[in-house]
Amino acid sequence: MTELRRIVPGLSLALAVALGARFLHGLLPASVGAAVGEVLIAVLGGIAVGHAFRLPDAAAPGLRFAYDGVLRTGIVLLGATLSLSQVARVGGRALGMILALMAVALTLAHLLSRAAGIPPRLGSLLAVGTAVCGNSAIVATAPVIGARDDEVSFAIATNTLLGTAAVFLYPVLGHALGLTDGAYGTWAGTAVNDTSQVLAAAFAWTDGAGRLATTVKLTRNALLGLVVLGMGLLYAREGEARQASKRPWIPAFVLGFLALAFLNSVGVLGALSAATGRDLSEDARNASKLLVLVALAGVGLSTRLSAMRRTGLRPFLVGLATAAVVSGTSLVLIHFLGPAGAP
Repeated sequence: MTELRRIVPGLSLALAVALGARFLHGLLPASVGAAVGEVLIAVLGGIAVGHAFRLPDAAAPGLRFAYDGVLRTGIVLLGATLSLSQVARVGGRALGMILALMAVALTLAHLLSRAAGIPPRLGSLLAVGTAVCGNSAIVATAPVIGARDDEVSFAIATNTLLGTAAVFLYPVLGHALGLTDGAYGTWAGTAVNDTSQVLAAAFAWTDGAGRLATTVKLTRNALLGLVVLGMGLLYAREGEARQASKRPWIPAFVLGFLALAFLNSVGVLGALSAATGRDLSEDARNASKLLVLVALAGVGLSTRLSAMRRTGLRPFLVGLATAAVVSGTSLVLIHFLGPAGAP
C-alpha cells in the first residue's frame, strides 16, 4: 500500500494528460488526426503541463512507474495483435525487402549518429523508429537501452514530424513517378514509419494500395520483438551503461510480447475469444494503446526542453537522412524485384 500511495499522484497526472490528449485528438478532422496521432499530442501536452506548472516531487515515482511498468505492460499486450500468418501473406519477396530496408535503416542511422556526434542511445531510437514501426519501436526500445526521457521525446517528435510529412508527400511523389497500386502500397508499407501514417498515406491513394500497405506494415511490426532483443544484446555486449549490463539480455516484457504473438498465431487467443464472446486481440489492442498513451504522457511530463535544446538540430537531420535513404532504397528494390503482391 505504501508503494501504491507513492505512485498514485504521478500516475494520476499522466492518466489525466493521456485522456486529455485522446479527447483533443478526437476533435481533429479525420485526415489530420490520422497524420498527427494522439501519441504526439500526449507527449507535447505532457511537456506543456510540466513546464507550465512546477510538478511536486511526489509526482516523480508515479511518472517513473508510467514509463516502466505501464509501458512494459502495453508493449506485452501488443503481441496479442500480431500473427505469424501476416508475414506469410506478403510472401518471401516482401519479407526480404523489409529485412533489407531494416538493415539499411539501422546501419545508416548508427553511422550518421556517430559521425554527427549525437548520443548513441538517441541514434538507436532514431534507427529503430525508421526501421520498424515508428513510435512503438521507440518506446519499446528505450527502456532496454536505458534511454533518457528527453531522448525518447526528441526521437518521437522527429519520427512523427517526418511521418506526417510523408503522408502528404508520398501521394504526390507516387503520381509523379507513375506508380501502380501494388508498387505504391509496397512503398508506403516499407518506408513510412507509424502504422497510422502508413494507412493515411496508402488509403489516400486507393483502397487496394491501402490493404497491401497495411499487410506489409504489420509484417514490419511483427519483427519488433526481435529488433528490441537485438538492441538489448548490443548494448549489453558493448557495455555502454552499467545499468544495461545489470539487466537481463532478454527482458521479461519482450518475452511476454513474443509469447502473446505466438499464442495468437497458433489460434489460442482465437479459441478463447470464441469461448468468451469477445475479441480478445481487439481488447488487447485497445488496452495497449491506452497504456502506451499514459506512459508517453509521463515521458512528456518528465521531459525538460532545456535538455532537448542541448541536443540540437543534428538528430533531426540524422532522422531525415535515414528516412530519405530508406524511401529511395525501397523504390529501387520495388523497381527491380516488383511489388509485394496484388492488393
